[in-house]
Amino acid sequence: MGLFSWILLGLVAGFFAKQLHKGPDPGGWFVTMLVGIAGACVGGWLGDFTGIGEVTGFNLRSIAIATMGAILCLWAYGKLERK
Repeated sequence: MGLFSWILLGLVAGFFAKQLHKGPDPGGWFVTMLVGIAGACVGGWLGDFTGIGEVTGFNLRSIAIATMGAILCLWAYGKLERK
């Protein structure tokens, strides 16, 4: 995947994660994109490690894995922000 694909996947995953994860909002679209990209990396690594799958491109499975990773990143961000 190229840089533009990662940014687009990050925006989509970050948007879905913010809709699904109720809690403190980390910021605007730029933070959403960063959380989504980080979530895609975390989700891809965890998915590959557990055998669920990996982020291979812009498809439904990759979006779902990236969104789950972004939700995990949002949860961790919320825990760190409260301290």
